[in-house]
Amino acid sequence: MEMTGEYRIPAARETVWEALNDPEVLKACIAGCQSLDRTDEGGFEATVKAKVGPVSATFKGAVRLENVNAPESYTIVGEGKGGAAGFAKGGADVKLVEDGSDTILTYIVNAQVGGKLAQIGARLVDSTAKKYATDFFDKFVVIAKERDSGATDATVTPSDAAPEEPTQAAASGTAEMHQPEEEQPPRPAPQKPETVDRDAIKADAKRAAVDAVHKQTAKRWGLTPMQWIMILVLIMLGLSLVFGNDAQMPGTGK
Repeated sequence: MEMTGEYRIPAARETVWEALNDPEVLKACIAGCQSLDRTDEGGFEATVKAKVGPVSATFKGAVRLENVNAPESYTIVGEGKGGAAGFAKGGADVKLVEDGSDTILTYIVNAQVGGKLAQIGARLVDSTAKKYATDFFDKFVVIAKERDSGATDATVTPSDAAPEEPTQAAASGTAEMHQPEEEQPPRPAPQKPETVDRDAIKADAKRAAVDAVHKQTAKRWGLTPMQWIMILVLIMLGLSLVFGNDAQMPGTGK
């Protein structure tokens, strides 16, 4: 059985390489993986529960890494046994190529199956293997992208940020605080309180009281002060006409 594939991963090549060699990441991405541990030789031991058509079994296997060229490529070689269900063994060449900020991952798998797996047909085995590969990389892309975003954010530390420039108001306030006393503008001398003319206040109050009385009296007759003055002027004119030198006395005929 031979299978090839290519995936674009939105992460740096170093991040993808580290994720491919992380047992926790691989365990999270392999469907039905019950355990996955690193061996002393640099490989992995795994227990995976899988179903291929009507055959369902728990496979235990071990893989090792060969032709390691970090972070560009390596070869995976391994074998898994599922008891009566059969076995599978083979290898895969994995290659990572940078493409801008992304990484292009390509793989070529060559494998052999035996036992019941070989009896159910190569077409069913191929389709199941491709489904497992698709599920694996769908999860792997998400994890690698999150790791790459975290690594990018971690490179920006508070010490790298430029110091914040003081605002104009803050700068002027600081300058005023540290301005020498002799350079500050002279303060105006305190003015002496003006003396109070009590006699003038009393006179104004008396005048206001008299005016109020006059206004109140005028209001009683329904006339304003100006109207009263006009009436007095008319009365004086009338008296002067009646008692003037040229006026005739009534009943005298002169």
